[in-house]
Amino acid sequence: MDAVNVDLKAFTKGFYKQLCAADLDAVLDTLRYIRHETRVWLEITVLLIPGENDSEQELHQMCDWLYNNLGADVPVFFSAFKPDFKMQSTPATPAQTLMKARHIGMQHGLHFVYTGNLHDPTGGSTWCPGCHRKVIGRDWYELSNWELAVDARGHGTCGHCGTAIAGMFKSQPGDWGRKRVQLRFNAAS
Repeated sequence: MDAVNVDLKAFTKGFYKQLCAADLDAVLDTLRYIRHETRVWLEITVLLIPGENDSEQELHQMCDWLYNNLGADVPVFFSAFKPDFKMQSTPATPAQTLMKARHIGMQHGLHFVYTGNLHDPTGGSTWCPGCHRKVIGRDWYELSNWELAVDARGHGTCGHCGTAIAGMFKSQPGDWGRKRVQLRFNAAS
C-alpha cells in the first residue's frame, strides 16, 4: 500500500464512544504508527458535524495534537457534513466552519490544510509553506495552477521559491477533471 486517507472522526473520547462505538486512542495510535513506522503516505479527513465535533476548542486540541504527533506536512482535509441516514435532522456544515477549521490548522503550524465537500478554490488548493504562493490550484476537480518542480523520485518543490512540498508527484499534471466516463460492465463477471 502506497497511501492511506484515515478519517479522524472527532477529538473527544465521548464522540468516538457514543457515535462510533470506537476508541479515539486506538485511532491516534494508528495515525502515529502509519506516520512514523511505515513508508505509507498519510492523509487525514475530518468530517465536521455541526454541534458534534466542530467547536473551536476541539479543533485547536486536534490541530495541536496533529502537529506535535504527526508533523507539519501531513495533509488534513476538513470536510462538510451533509444530512443523511440517522442524522437527517442535523444541518449541513456551514462553509464558515470549514474555513475556520482550516485557519486553526494553519495557526497550529500545519502546512497542508484543505476544505472539502465545498466550493472553495482557496481552501482546495496547495500553498507553499515558504513563500505562501499557490503551487497547485484546484477548483473542485479542475486544476488551475501547477507551479511545482518535480525530481526523478517524484518529490516536489515550489516553482516560485524551491521550498519542499510534501507528497509524491508526477512531473506534469494529469488530464483529470470534470468529465463523464462511460462504464462498461461485463455480465459474465
